[in-house]
Amino acid sequence: MEKKTIAIVINTSWNIFNFRLGLLKALQEEGYKIVAIAPRDEYSEKLEALGFEYHNIDINNKGTNPLEDAKLVFAFYKLYKKIAPDVILQYTIKPNIYGSMAAGMLGIPVISNISGLGTVFLNDSLSSKVARFLYKVALKVPKKVFYQNAHDRELFVQSNLVKAEKTELLPGSGIDIEKYKPLKEKQENNNTLRFLFIARLVKDKGLVEYVEAAKQITRSSTEFAILGAFYLGNPTAIKENEMQKWEREGAIKYIGTSDDVMSVISEYDCIVLPSYREGLSRVLLEAASMAKPIITTSVPGCKEVVDDGVNGYLCEVKDADSLAEQMRKMLKLTYEERSEMGRRGREKVVKEFNEKIVIKKYEETIASILKDP
Repeated sequence: MEKKTIAIVINTSWNIFNFRLGLLKALQEEGYKIVAIAPRDEYSEKLEALGFEYHNIDINNKGTNPLEDAKLVFAFYKLYKKIAPDVILQYTIKPNIYGSMAAGMLGIPVISNISGLGTVFLNDSLSSKVARFLYKVALKVPKKVFYQNAHDRELFVQSNLVKAEKTELLPGSGIDIEKYKPLKEKQENNNTLRFLFIARLVKDKGLVEYVEAAKQITRSSTEFAILGAFYLGNPTAIKENEMQKWEREGAIKYIGTSDDVMSVISEYDCIVLPSYREGLSRVLLEAASMAKPIITTSVPGCKEVVDDGVNGYLCEVKDADSLAEQMRKMLKLTYEERSEMGRRGREKVVKEFNEKIVIKKYEETIASILKDP
């Protein structure tokens, strides 16, 4: 019997390789043929090396040109018609909108995953209104629309962008708990506590608040590090000269980027993400799975990972004073108390965010669609 083809479509090959590999391998082992569709980058060949068919598609992730987007619908249409997948899994805004439009024309079943809202719901600009309208049109196509937190799901349903009966919650992209596990413990080192911020270097991630909070804490036995890439296409991007200024002031230490984030996380005592909003923060899940205590904001996509006072602390959004207060709480804990927080975080991830939960839900949904398309 001929294998059924599952296509996965995301805005970068890097995203597929780093966040969806467990799902693809599981589907491949189930006997499906896997086709990866994303803009070509250095991870595209890695996907091919694992036995997945790969197709390039040019997506301008930051562009809002309607003519360019119309061409993208046509590009998706041509590619989907050529590959003829049995089911398409789509992630990120442009595949979810323009890929769904193309799949709808061809009658190909779609499963969409809304992994975060981006700026679409954070302001009321013309481009945001257009994006919401396009979502309303495009989300008529998918058989199932997954959300990563209840707030996002309710927002889409209440805004009449999607029918409630086709929506469902998932615990993010799930975490491979065997890969992200506690590494060798860093022993108490002269009472120095090392905080680490991990994210793209944009204001929406709470980076300015992190730096301002660090400035408030004058204890010499603390370190405030930042790991992440500059993202200059974003309107709230932090520029290199700003980062250099913060370093000169002695507030923070910028450690660049890394292909081995696990090793970096293992060297720090507390992971901090004062983000304004997430789908479901992957960084926080990885840190908790590695038994690190966390400080994050009490907003959708972050607060789901932390039980306040149990495996970390929650602070107010856009509030450096609140963040500094929670950092001081962390500083007052003993090494043993922080370790206990980390252990409880690991327990929470194993119970609630295991990648196997996500994989099982996808397998069931795909099987249901193929049985009754």
